[in-house]
Amino acid sequence: MQEKLIILDFGSQTTQLIGRRVREMSTYCEIVPYNKFPANDDSVKGVILSGSPFSVYDASAFKATLSDFRGKIPVLGICYGAQLMVHDAGGAVEPAGMREYGRANLQHMAGGDELLQGIANGSQVWMSHGDTITTLPQGFHAIASTKEVPNAAYRIAGEQTWGVQFHPEVFHTEDGPAMLQNFIRICGCRQDWTPASFISTTVAALKQQLGSDKVVLALSGGVDSSVAAALLNRAVGKNLTCIFVDNGLLRKNELEAVMESYAHMGLNVIGVNAKERFYANLKGVSEPEKKRKIIGKGFIDIFEEEAHKLQGVRWLAQGTIYPDIIESLSITGTTIKSHHNVGGLPEKMHLKVVEPLRLLFKDEVRRVGRELGLDEALITRHPFPGPGLGVRILGEVTPEKVRMLQEADHIFIQGLRSDDLYHKVWQAGAILLPVQSVGVMGDERTYENAIALRAVLSTDGMTADWAQLPYPFLARISNEIINKVKGVNRVVYDISSKPPATIEWE
Repeated sequence: MQEKLIILDFGSQTTQLIGRRVREMSTYCEIVPYNKFPANDDSVKGVILSGSPFSVYDASAFKATLSDFRGKIPVLGICYGAQLMVHDAGGAVEPAGMREYGRANLQHMAGGDELLQGIANGSQVWMSHGDTITTLPQGFHAIASTKEVPNAAYRIAGEQTWGVQFHPEVFHTEDGPAMLQNFIRICGCRQDWTPASFISTTVAALKQQLGSDKVVLALSGGVDSSVAAALLNRAVGKNLTCIFVDNGLLRKNELEAVMESYAHMGLNVIGVNAKERFYANLKGVSEPEKKRKIIGKGFIDIFEEEAHKLQGVRWLAQGTIYPDIIESLSITGTTIKSHHNVGGLPEKMHLKVVEPLRLLFKDEVRRVGRELGLDEALITRHPFPGPGLGVRILGEVTPEKVRMLQEADHIFIQGLRSDDLYHKVWQAGAILLPVQSVGVMGDERTYENAIALRAVLSTDGMTADWAQLPYPFLARISNEIINKVKGVNRVVYDISSKPPATIEWE
């Protein structure tokens, strides 16, 4: 049985970050809604309570049944989680005189505490709360303070229970990793959650789950589906069939490049050229959401047609990863979006779903991919929208527009690679704008299309900042696109951040 920590999610924006930090320490953890603690699970070694946008004294604040775990296993409350335990025990949590946000310096109380082992006095921490603990209940003892927060950290006597009013999971808390490492040690975790151990246990579990059944998987060329395919290939070998659909909206030469990469992996892959079918379905359509639906339905229809040609398929494999699972449920347990990559297909085709990566974050998927020996180009490939260039061509999609955008995008991406910039940005691409402008080429006046270049820095795509690419690089790429891509006479660079903008334009 896989030992684990449980993170109870009270709605904090950094809940997933807590999970990632714990996983980085080779310790398996699961994030569950605040009211879904697995009370009868003997594999749970400890609990972390997340922050929250609520105040603990709000009528609508999320509350957990603390008696399910307090005093039984180690507990660490972070920000709201710390305040919740104080409030529940009769202490006082009140609005701070001024919102406590930003850097502060931690001072230990005399005698020290095992949670703070190895953390120096004056260590920087990150505060982010509008409330503060003003009175600790009986049995709660402060173990650290800051200049403005006397009860910055506490421990409950007779229990392995702690609360901190700062965020050890964020980058700005200098010794946050050491504190989380101390808590993991207190929980008695073996810290054996590694890519190699994940591969071993997952392949064994897949063999038991799938037996001699046949499995079909939709490949996208991205890291998630590629790693899922490699794991399934180890488990069921020839009983796995992968389908890669070229919808005519891929990057230049992508079908050939991806098929070559998969051939080296020893996968059984069916490549389907469906360009003309997608172009026909998209003719005359300009509205972004309608384009997305047409592309999505087209993919499902083709995938279903190809899968029906195979005999005896019982499973549909998907590259669903852990953030998809988390985001498919609200913290009240209500489904807010489907995480299925090919929604509707399992029921329609009477297939069961298998998701080998459902426990992994994106960075863990990449580490597993490296352990599996996948091509580094697959592992480090930039995120690419499911509808492909269909949502990077603003307005109607036509074969000529696809040609222009593929050529411009290819020049941009290859330029990033040649100048050692590709791996310094999180995502990059070109967008064909639905405007034309006047230009002069030679002695002729032109009235042609504009291309926007987009490159962003991010860790998870939830927020992003525009990448400050070198001006000489942008000048060279602009010149090359205008000179080489027929139909383009203007290039602009998008310097919008997310929020308020989005990464993609549609």
